[in-house]
Amino acid sequence: MPTWEPVNQRGLKMLKVENLEVRYGAITAVREVCLEVSVGEMVCLLGANGAGKTTTMLSIAGALKSTTGKITFNGRDITSFSPERVLREGIAMVPETREVFPDLTVRENLVLGGFIHRGDHRKNKAQMEEMLALFPVLRDRQDQQSGTLSGGEQQQLVIARAMMSQPRLLLLDEPSLGLAPTIVHHIYEFINKLRSTGLTILLVEQNANMALKHAERAYVLSLGRIARQGPAGEIATSSDLKALYLGS
Repeated sequence: MPTWEPVNQRGLKMLKVENLEVRYGAITAVREVCLEVSVGEMVCLLGANGAGKTTTMLSIAGALKSTTGKITFNGRDITSFSPERVLREGIAMVPETREVFPDLTVRENLVLGGFIHRGDHRKNKAQMEEMLALFPVLRDRQDQQSGTLSGGEQQQLVIARAMMSQPRLLLLDEPSLGLAPTIVHHIYEFINKLRSTGLTILLVEQNANMALKHAERAYVLSLGRIARQGPAGEIATSSDLKALYLGS
């Protein structure tokens, strides 16, 4: 597996979100959200349903435009960038909907994930082999229609498909959603394999215990605002985590 970031860049700020506000009509979904992610780090964003986690992620990915605030990636202001331009900058998102192209094979889904490098067949071929090596079940089912895969297999596919763009930052939205505990354990094994290559990850999770077990730092969103932040271990043992999580 390749190393995604040079060792001497570890610890440098990769992503910075400043005073982000996003509205849906008259409703303010997130307000004054500030967060940072350093090179090679895994950070989790926690909170109850409706806290603004997915809205924050979609804004970073360029799919939702903020009312106010600034998003900086590797020192560059990407606040107004389109989703494709954000992807080209090196940010890929795996949405919670776990959408595959059901009538296409596993391999065809992966090919689509590398569309931004469509002119570089050698790069796409090499990345395809990397992903099939990392996710053995996808190698075994590469000629199978994606719609026939199990939920856990589809989750592996959407992660691998996002990785086909060779991102520097991977946004993971609810990777454990709707999966059995044993499958969730395997999904996090794959996530940790990606982390071991130096990939930087921002993770949204409802499964707070699982996320805090694997992340270095955490932010807790409550009613659209950052209510707590700090090392994952400290957040996990916080006496008021449940109250923060429930917005009470």
